[in-house]
Amino acid sequence: MRTLLAAAALALGAACTPAHAAGSAYEAEDAALSGGAVVETEHAGYTGSGYVGGFTDANKGSAAVAFDVAVSASGTHDLEVRYANGTGVDMTLSLYVDGSRTRLVLPSPGGWDAWGTVTAPVDLDAGSNDVALRFDAADSGNVNLDSLTVTAVADDDPPAAVQIPGGTEAEDAALSGGARVETEHAGYSGTGYVGGFTDANKGSAAVAFALDAPAAGEYAAELRYANGTGANMTLSLYVGGARTGQLTLPPTGGWASWGTVDTTADLTAGVNDVAFRFDTADSGNVNLDNLTVEATDDDPGTDPGEPGGDGADLPYTEYEAEDAATNATVLGPDRTYRTVASEASGRQAVRLDRTGEYVEFTLTEPANALVLRYSIPDSADGTGLNAPIDVYADGAKLTDLELTSAYSWVYGQYPFPNDPAQGLAHRFFDETRARFDTLPAGTVLRFEKDAASTGAHYDIDLIDTEQVGSPLPKPAGLVDITDHGAVPGDGADDTAAIRSAVAAAQSAGTGVWIGKGRFTITERIQVNGIDVRGAGPWYSVLEGTDGRGGIEPTGGAVTIADLMIDGDVTYRDPDGQITTDTAIEGVFGPGSTVANVWIEHAKVGMWIHNGTDGLTVTGVRVRDTFADGIHLNGGTRDTVVEQSHVRGTGDDALAMWSNGTAVANSSFRDNTVQTPNLANGIAIYGGENNSAVGNLIADTVTASAGIAVSTRFNPVPFSGETLIEGNTLVRTGGLEPNWNSQFGALWIYADTSDITAPVTVRDMVIRDSTYAGVLMSWQRQITNVTFEDVVIDGTGTWGIEIQASGSASFTNVDVTGAASGGLSAAAGFNVVRGEGNSGF
Repeated sequence: MRTLLAAAALALGAACTPAHAAGSAYEAEDAALSGGAVVETEHAGYTGSGYVGGFTDANKGSAAVAFDVAVSASGTHDLEVRYANGTGVDMTLSLYVDGSRTRLVLPSPGGWDAWGTVTAPVDLDAGSNDVALRFDAADSGNVNLDSLTVTAVADDDPPAAVQIPGGTEAEDAALSGGARVETEHAGYSGTGYVGGFTDANKGSAAVAFALDAPAAGEYAAELRYANGTGANMTLSLYVGGARTGQLTLPPTGGWASWGTVDTTADLTAGVNDVAFRFDTADSGNVNLDNLTVEATDDDPGTDPGEPGGDGADLPYTEYEAEDAATNATVLGPDRTYRTVASEASGRQAVRLDRTGEYVEFTLTEPANALVLRYSIPDSADGTGLNAPIDVYADGAKLTDLELTSAYSWVYGQYPFPNDPAQGLAHRFFDETRARFDTLPAGTVLRFEKDAASTGAHYDIDLIDTEQVGSPLPKPAGLVDITDHGAVPGDGADDTAAIRSAVAAAQSAGTGVWIGKGRFTITERIQVNGIDVRGAGPWYSVLEGTDGRGGIEPTGGAVTIADLMIDGDVTYRDPDGQITTDTAIEGVFGPGSTVANVWIEHAKVGMWIHNGTDGLTVTGVRVRDTFADGIHLNGGTRDTVVEQSHVRGTGDDALAMWSNGTAVANSSFRDNTVQTPNLANGIAIYGGENNSAVGNLIADTVTASAGIAVSTRFNPVPFSGETLIEGNTLVRTGGLEPNWNSQFGALWIYADTSDITAPVTVRDMVIRDSTYAGVLMSWQRQITNVTFEDVVIDGTGTWGIEIQASGSASFTNVDVTGAASGGLSAAAGFNVVRGEGNSGF
């Protein structure tokens, strides 16, 4: 068979090489050269009589090497290209096999005398095949080519189906599209791991497992992987050939550091094909080690399985101070509003108020970075005090952390001004972060109030530690803000320079690059239809000033990724007045993404406006905002917030408010929420077909539920089904002091209108609720509510409390440890009891 490429080479007068047997090497200098490709001998280390150069920018779009490869039988073959790349960065060429193009990424193995190899699996036909390497216009070229080795891939029998429960190695699965077995990085199980999920194989690389299910039903799968990119990456999950979802794979800290991600799959009885694929909508660039699968319950297809949600897969390890070694005072547990312990994770913290007092954490995982959640006293005028604290690693000084109360401590009644004269102090905690050389597991980190610690006391809540990877490289084509005058770390206003870079990027249809360093902004920066990318949230920071600064999308497909927005908001300005900024606020068009973004000290983390359609928010950290964490406002559609962590917000951590127009077909899924100072962990105020699935919510403080389904604030009434599924609520609920009302962990609240559209609550765990486990109120009708497979374990008052008219059905609902009793229902409310209930 011949291709147009081979015919074109012949027309140029290039003679094709003789056919070789499969498994032998083809020297590039013996191949058909065209477009400026030439034989050279300048650099040592080549095989044969030379190598082929000429893949220079002057020959971009034309230089090519063409081989005539003959194989004895059709099937998959590995093509190993030997090359040199002395540029120091990844370069690319295009591989053509009988006219079909694949992009090859050629990493730099060193200088021009250092030769490396890259392997691509391809399907060859028996007989002659045209194989060419070309410097296409979309490639970066600038490499030398030495040889091509072709090896037939053994046509083994398909992998045996794995019996469930059980585990299987990825290297034993069916590999395709460039996925291949590797052993380069340590820490894998079995005989290797599967790599090849590189950009060159985007849209094709896949690992397929054959899973033998004993019965139809939902099964839990744990995928072990490595992600050394420093950013969240994704793969697509296919079951029986149909795509069922996208998996987010957070960074693991390095290529020899392995993590796991959990998912579920609905399987039929017998053998099922379950595959992980690098689709074109994925970011790939991970390695896969093994897959473990088990039934979600003892009898798939008939029982509901273990309820509750685990929240986000976080790239760090969290350590609570009350569980650490200390010679100081443990505060709490206490849930009394406006006490320090009530705002701490786990409702406990450790106070260091004497010289020599410490708290010590022993690392269970290696780490080169930490976050400290702390509180120190405020200044008399409310503007804040600064105070250092010493950190030691195994007895040696590691770093000084400079702490401040400038972003904590508010006073008085809502909206809580920064005026100590009004009393009623709360919002005690803030966070700081630091990087250092990697510390191994077993290292003891000590936070100590020593002679240099000027704070009257230090309240330590927790630390998060992680292994931060190298900064991400600048993607090709992005406009660097430093080329337009932005200077990192000088404290000068970079707003105009960034806007200039944005204008250039929008003209080019690309995006802007926020490199390493802190860049100061004083206003919102508008973007439309472009990318805004950084080197990672530990490296690239947009720093607000005087309460201002953020990113404002105005439409089109916008990506904001791999950076931090560190605001400078020190108080909550009255609602409706724009005196402080939200970190990200505006309208996103279809296909937009916010990923791996860290937000602190803003008025709101993200406020999504009417007109947004098709936004995905993933891997975001929101900390210490003065109002909401992430808010989907009326008119937002088809938007997902997932795998994100929200802590220390001044209002609802995650909210959907159908303000004038319905929020529709949107979901909060697999997120973790901790310690919102005011209001709810998740709130859904009206709307159409929205959901909260797989979230973990802990330690709400005041006027709060773990999850609220509500017609408060006069939203568009509910329509379609509102789904509350697979969530875990721990120490949630709270007192609303202005109403003297006790809110339940799950609060279904018919305020400005009835709730009559279906609300489904299933697979939920409610533990240690401050007041009722479930509260349904108020003086309007609530109907069409279904509770299935709900565990309520420990409540301050009733297990289920109903202060409304209407009806609800309960199946497999288990109430234990309810201080006031299992059920209190208003007269006339119809409690429909299905099977499997207990305790009420």
